[in-house]
Amino acid sequence: MKRTATAARPVAPAIGATTLPEGKPTRVLIVDDHPIVISGCRALLASDPDIVITTAADAESGEASFVAEPPDICLIDINLPSVSGFELARRILRRNASARIIMFSMNDDPVFAARAIEAGAKGYVSKSGDPDDLIVAIREVAKGNVFLPTSLAQSLAFAGPSFGSSRLARLTPREIEILRLLGTGKSLSEIAWLVNASYKTVANTSSLMRQKLGVRSSAELVRLAIESKLA
Repeated sequence: MKRTATAARPVAPAIGATTLPEGKPTRVLIVDDHPIVISGCRALLASDPDIVITTAADAESGEASFVAEPPDICLIDINLPSVSGFELARRILRRNASARIIMFSMNDDPVFAARAIEAGAKGYVSKSGDPDDLIVAIREVAKGNVFLPTSLAQSLAFAGPSFGSSRLARLTPREIEILRLLGTGKSLSEIAWLVNASYKTVANTSSLMRQKLGVRSSAELVRLAIESKLA
């Protein structure tokens, strides 16, 4: 992650937020399929003896790790090999509604940050942003606050009509997940199995997405997913 000149600041504290117990290490589960990213996160956080890191490379092992040894904070990449970080966040929050999740992505489009928060994440950090954002995000979420880098928070606050005009802004996190999987070449049957939904539900969602996005075919959905860097 490259450094930028813009300082990061937390956004408003969460309602009913609680700080993690003092005197105990903060356990952070990092779910990312890139070893270099994992190594970079370890190096970045190595100077803080109060942070203990565990890792997973995909949604399935990430969920298993969360169940086996629940972390204090989950740092989840959106673009995972099978199902995305959005789907993993949904599964984790279904197991524990109070789980503290920070989404992590190469994409700094405000739409993704908005959908991450909508999906239940307490923070969003861009991999192309200031490395200190990650440290601040973990500290703030550990305190019970929510976090967005200043530049991203400003983009959301002042997006105005341009945000609503974004095609992806019309989609829910689950719809973005299905669109991403279509973009990777998955069939509707495969997607239904991956997201634990019926074929009919996925087919209906695909049809609804075509209406929302103004496209006529699944092939156009695939092209949109690729153009939007979802796949």
